[in-house]
Amino acid sequence: MVKENSRITSYPYLESLKNKIDVTRVPFSDRGSRILVFQIPGRSQLYIKLAERLINLEPGLEDYFHRPPFIDDLCLVDENGSILEFELTTYAELLQFNTSLGEFQLVFKDKNTLAFGLPPDKICGLRFRVRKEFCLKVEIEGGQKTVRNLSYATDSQVIKTWTAIAGDGLDVNLIVQSYADSAITIYIGPSADTDPQVRPFSLLKRNAQSRWQAWFEKIPPVAEKYREKYTYAWWVMANNLVSPMGFVTYEAMMPTKAFYIGHWLWDNALHALALRHVDIELARDQLRVMLAHQLPNGMLPDVVFDEGLITELDHPFHSAVTKPPILTWVALKLHQSSPDLDFLREIYDPLVRCNNWWMDMNDDDADGLVQYTHPYSSGLDNSPLFDHGMPVESPDINTYLSIQMDCLADMAQALGMHREAANWRNRSNTMVDRMIEDLWDEDTGFFQVLHEGKPIPVVTPFNLYPLWTGKLPNTIKNCLIQHLRNPDEFWCDYALPTVARNDPSYNHEAMWRGPVWANINYFFIEALRKSGELDLARGLMDKTLELIITNPGIYEYYSSENGKPPLSAAPMFGWTAAVFIQLSIDASAGLVSN
Repeated sequence: MVKENSRITSYPYLESLKNKIDVTRVPFSDRGSRILVFQIPGRSQLYIKLAERLINLEPGLEDYFHRPPFIDDLCLVDENGSILEFELTTYAELLQFNTSLGEFQLVFKDKNTLAFGLPPDKICGLRFRVRKEFCLKVEIEGGQKTVRNLSYATDSQVIKTWTAIAGDGLDVNLIVQSYADSAITIYIGPSADTDPQVRPFSLLKRNAQSRWQAWFEKIPPVAEKYREKYTYAWWVMANNLVSPMGFVTYEAMMPTKAFYIGHWLWDNALHALALRHVDIELARDQLRVMLAHQLPNGMLPDVVFDEGLITELDHPFHSAVTKPPILTWVALKLHQSSPDLDFLREIYDPLVRCNNWWMDMNDDDADGLVQYTHPYSSGLDNSPLFDHGMPVESPDINTYLSIQMDCLADMAQALGMHREAANWRNRSNTMVDRMIEDLWDEDTGFFQVLHEGKPIPVVTPFNLYPLWTGKLPNTIKNCLIQHLRNPDEFWCDYALPTVARNDPSYNHEAMWRGPVWANINYFFIEALRKSGELDLARGLMDKTLELIITNPGIYEYYSSENGKPPLSAAPMFGWTAAVFIQLSIDASAGLVSN
């Protein structure tokens, strides 16, 4: 038996993930790689996509959602080129294909190279189609750019190989006489210079196993009831990491390589919460990759991706776009986990400039409270809070800023800037007073969201957000807690819905219009802890952990009526994994939050 107070090095991480990874929905990938391997549902065929936007190929920022695979119809074949049906077994580091000829296996040789292990002493091979638009050169600014290079190699005797242009693709066929421990490798990457040497497959497999085992052996221990999902969550964290390229100047984590290509501001912050437990410098880099592209006016980009930034959008109208300012809150947590004054000095001024941008550029009526000028800057995209027009003056953004200024105060104090620290605390307190004066509504018992000075008739947990400041009078705090406890509004079996259940705009499956999001629950666990409501905080922690544990995989959001992920919820979702990791650690240690 594994002791709860020891690092769980004897836990069978890799074996525990056997067949837990559904590659019809989530990709087989590896830390640092942009190659995504999927199985076509119900068929013995694979396809390969790239976790890249490739805007030189298709300039639309969301074209990657609809882009066809880089490689289609990848099949294992016999000596006649006929498709071999397979039964697939999945692991974190390995795909295993059982066929009539024997066992094929697939691992990552490195971030740009796949390696197929072949059954020994068989005539067999691979067949696949590469889309022509990826192979050909694209004219850009008077020059040419190869979209991505592809090469393949083998250490077996080649029996037959040929390529043929067919329709929209280039068909590739490779049939070999395999030997013991032989392989076929496929390289996909930006470089034309590849390593043609094919090493013994057993070595490549051991290397892959060692990489993943080393990752899992860093993780802190948790209680037994959390371990299986906890291991899967750590797989999600590593699988969503990509190596530096272009504008992505540090190794950084995507929300999900399967759907959201790039690095979003508040996602990166939440990823860092979990990553601090295995690699504090990797956690700090999640903040650095965003701060590296701060605009001259202090605004931080919404998204950083290989080929550029997203700092403004044209839909639903044109405006600058960012995400909620939670980097400072996370940076302080990193410092508390592993104190580093040099890191605080590095990031303090950029975080101050970010705070100044919010205060100076987003307060049209100069009342000391800021507003959202684009719905996506809230991170809540299609929330009904934005159905009535923009801009919107909301308690959530002003709560974020109040917390940010408290965290800046703690940073300034640690750096010996005591007068500056006192100033930040005063400004934070003043913002809470302003929210009470302008947004608190005695009749409804919550903080209003305003558009053109008028309350927006929608009830959401974001109307309760100032609870997180920990600075409210008891009368106001108790009103907010009463709303939170109300089963007709928020305290249901699957809490917390992102719109009150009795609100006309509530939809338990529509993004931000009712489903449960792990990050919002985590913020409220923090808020309840800070407000002294420890039993309620533990109750919400337990509800959140149970919701995630009872579903296969890890998803973007969950129905607030049945607890299942809606079809529109992205799988392998980073901040849900990060929150599950943090709450599992806290619950196992008997903490409400950390």
